[in-house]
Amino acid sequence: MTPTSPPTASPPAAGRHVRLGRPEPDRGRVRAAWTLALLTTLCAELTFTAVAVPSTWVILPLLLVMYGAGVLLVREAVVRCGGGWPSLVLLGLAYQLSEDGLGLQALNSPDMYDAADWGLRALGVNWTYWESQIGVHVVLSVLLPVMIANLLFPAMRDRPYLRTGGLAVTGALAVLGVVGLRVFISATEDPGYRTPPAWTLTYVAAIAVLAWLALRVLPRRRPRDTAARGNRQAPRPPLVGFISLYLTMAFLTTLLPLGLGGDLLFGDAMSQPFRLIAAAMTAVPFAWLAARWRTAANWTDRHRLWLIGGILVSHTAFMMPGSWTSALLGALTLALELLALRSLSRHVHRPETAPPKPLGAR
Repeated sequence: MTPTSPPTASPPAAGRHVRLGRPEPDRGRVRAAWTLALLTTLCAELTFTAVAVPSTWVILPLLLVMYGAGVLLVREAVVRCGGGWPSLVLLGLAYQLSEDGLGLQALNSPDMYDAADWGLRALGVNWTYWESQIGVHVVLSVLLPVMIANLLFPAMRDRPYLRTGGLAVTGALAVLGVVGLRVFISATEDPGYRTPPAWTLTYVAAIAVLAWLALRVLPRRRPRDTAARGNRQAPRPPLVGFISLYLTMAFLTTLLPLGLGGDLLFGDAMSQPFRLIAAAMTAVPFAWLAARWRTAANWTDRHRLWLIGGILVSHTAFMMPGSWTSALLGALTLALELLALRSLSRHVHRPETAPPKPLGAR
């Protein structure tokens, strides 16, 4: 998704969800908002953590508040300010700091999830865990759910899902979600721990700066025309899917033990500081590739679906080696993901459904 101007600044795209010249029904807005909240929870947690910890499904309502409300708030803020993908990425970083830094306290805790044992810990911070969660939350919690929502509701990709009252409620729920992480998860997993005040202030300041850059600075610098440049061509969709699957798995296995077990894939072959560099050398080129592909003349919804599918499948497959239960649940989850992607492919290729405008188009 790349939200652009508010609804009054540009006409809605033609599609099955809205008619030209007529306002989007409230039920369409509400459906889109709930869909995004559920997609965020599914992509970030239920296709990952729930593979190893099936009881995660029991706290689905709590996860909807913790994850869904926060990402919905991020999406709405970017749409209303006229930002694009870069703004989403920066607010995704702010979202990750609020969840893992202020809520879970996992960025600093020496005991939470045994994250301190996964890699480099210095200055009271679990740096390896932090880098891994930047990738997971920015991509799986924010970018992919928003991208899927755009495919499901193409006529609303540039429009707010919520009115003013709904936005206020969502903001309150997002704050409540962070508090819930502290009260129900952090206090249970690591009772008595408190993030040092200096780091808490650092996270709050970083969130404020990231929000300012995302909502005030980047929208003003956004190019007006981001149409495909020259004759650039994206690879065939299956190759896009393979590349996204491979690079996602490479990123995760560099930083985290397979299935979140005890042993890292490369063991002692890499030093802890080098793991951070190696993971960044995977993530940054992947982001660069995706940014180039989406401006290619032949980039289509089919490419988007393979990109989404490669990341999701790899994300789930990473958790499967943890145990026989994880392997069985992971296989079932993968089957459901593929069925859902197939259904989504049929949906976006219906004749009455207009494809999303090129990323950044107004």
